[in-house]
Amino acid sequence: MNKVFCLEDGWERLIHEIASCTKCPLHLSRKNPVPGEGDVNSPVLIVGEAPGKTEDETGRPFVGAAGQFLTELLYSIGVDRSKVYITNVIKCRPPENRDPTDEEIAACSPYLIRQIKLLKPKAIIALGRHSARYLYQLAGLKWTNMTREHGKVKSVEILGLRVKLVATYHPASALYNPGLREEIEKDFKGSIKQVVEEAFGKQAEGLLKYMKK
Repeated sequence: MNKVFCLEDGWERLIHEIASCTKCPLHLSRKNPVPGEGDVNSPVLIVGEAPGKTEDETGRPFVGAAGQFLTELLYSIGVDRSKVYITNVIKCRPPENRDPTDEEIAACSPYLIRQIKLLKPKAIIALGRHSARYLYQLAGLKWTNMTREHGKVKSVEILGLRVKLVATYHPASALYNPGLREEIEKDFKGSIKQVVEEAFGKQAEGLLKYMKK
């Protein structure tokens, strides 16, 4: 069972609404909605774009090949994925893993907004251009493209919260482009590690020790 089902009413209600959502046509083809998972008390939020095939089958985010790479990336900076909260802008899989449309993002993004309000993160990591573009919009920033923006730390206000926002390429892109894999790894070991450690504060050292065991 996804751990968020066992938590306070705000999360339970949100997960229930996502599970029964019919706001866009994606609900017609989904096997399972993918609301998100992880530590709902974490200071770090990771936001991808949309579920893929394995995620649709399991109802869990980032559990396919791209998810395995994300787990490795987090491990490389001393963080177990259970210590962060992971979700997507879109909670249901687009057919054939196509890009989400603007209409689908508009319909589904209120769920992400509520997750941000409940979580109150100190750092948000955007994976992929659709996630980054939407979060930049929430922060009042102009999005250009991933080539220019990846790895840059933005100190912004999102929904009244002061957060550090960093965008990088989606882990799935690294499965087909070794050059992007190197860029993602550099982003994680550089600016993303920095903002994650700042977000965890005094807990960061403990996380690193935990991962070294």
